[in-house]
Amino acid sequence: MPFPDATIGERTYSAYTMQSENEQEIIALCRKGDVEAFEMLVKAYQGKMFNIAYRITGNAEDAAEAVQDAFVSAYRNLNTFEQRARFSTWVYSITVNASRNRLSQTRARTAHEAHSLDDPPDPDRGRARREPAAEGPSALDQLTGKEQQAKIQECLNRLEPEFREVIVLRDVQGCAYDEIGTMLGIAAGTVKSRLFRARESVRTCLKKLMGAL
Repeated sequence: MPFPDATIGERTYSAYTMQSENEQEIIALCRKGDVEAFEMLVKAYQGKMFNIAYRITGNAEDAAEAVQDAFVSAYRNLNTFEQRARFSTWVYSITVNASRNRLSQTRARTAHEAHSLDDPPDPDRGRARREPAAEGPSALDQLTGKEQQAKIQECLNRLEPEFREVIVLRDVQGCAYDEIGTMLGIAAGTVKSRLFRARESVRTCLKKLMGAL
């Protein structure tokens, strides 16, 4: 549903043109229970949050559910957000956690279904769907076409979650190393080492799927 612009004081703010000082005012309204103000934050961040969730889960349905979980968690815990930090860092970290949970649930469900003797084997079971992400071109998107994007996502799906997270946050979302460290609760050096391994794994995977790049 469309989210209307919110009027704060004598000014009207659009989610598409939200500035940091405007965002602080909007967050203050959210803390007072203003649902329409929170809808502005949803409109401003849902696209990037979906992109993060999709790249981590590899599944559009799981990504949508993870984003919904993340927004519910953010709304309930908004009073814990310290406004000297970046709101994007805080809400993206919640998105990563929600995506982790969805990925774990999906893996557990797939493992359980794989051992079921009641249903015939399904060759597509557990295979990530190839729906494109809702966001515009990202760092990886700009280098490849739709068919290659499916292969990139396939390679991302093969990474362990801790490596998948750093390459998504850095190479897809363009987050800084220290920001990623804050989101994941790890040192910047650990971010860099995981990113190096993740990039090497994806590069090797892509060479096998597509030939030398």
